[in-house]
Amino acid sequence: MSALVPPNWAHLPFFTEDLPRIDASLSGVADVLPPEHQRFAALEAAAPDDVRVVILGQDPYPTPGHAHGLAFSVEPDVRPLPRSLGNIFKELDAEFGAVPPNGDLRFWAAQGVLLLNTALSVPARNAGAHARLGWSKLTSQVLETLSERPRAFILWGNHAQSFAKHIHGDEHLVLTSAHPSPLSARRGFFGSRPFSRVNEWLNARGEPPINWTTPEAR
Repeated sequence: MSALVPPNWAHLPFFTEDLPRIDASLSGVADVLPPEHQRFAALEAAAPDDVRVVILGQDPYPTPGHAHGLAFSVEPDVRPLPRSLGNIFKELDAEFGAVPPNGDLRFWAAQGVLLLNTALSVPARNAGAHARLGWSKLTSQVLETLSERPRAFILWGNHAQSFAKHIHGDEHLVLTSAHPSPLSARRGFFGSRPFSRVNEWLNARGEPPINWTTPEAR
């Protein structure tokens, strides 16, 4: 098993049944993003028992220097923000009147927000090219594992919503809307209040809300 496998998730069958084939297909391939040591960063940042919210993305940003292994998040020096992330910030501003200081969302992960892409690699400048590599089996297994107790799931767009069948049980909060991409954000993402609705659900369960906007206020 790869030394990069996050220990808290190593029990998932994917890591013995599927990852060796994926690793072999990526071996020696140049310009695969994010860097290999960040490929499982989202899972490393949130052990199963710590996950309270799941936000499902599609694949890493294909622009070199942007992706660091967490869906929608970018390295803190990235300017301008990717357009989907910029629209997420617009919705945050509409909900809370504030936005994070940059596009690095690792402070969300530290609060139990799993920012998981359904593909964990992408060739530089070739979005979606690894969508059929087999990463989706990991996504399915992660969602099934996290279905064991009530959690909040945010599924933006048809691609993310196609994984809803792997969320079992009826006590979860499952929020669906259009994707925040420029092509669809105005078709139902803006005004959907996903972040406030998650916090309202957490509050109703007696759990602390997520601080979505201010890293130093964790």
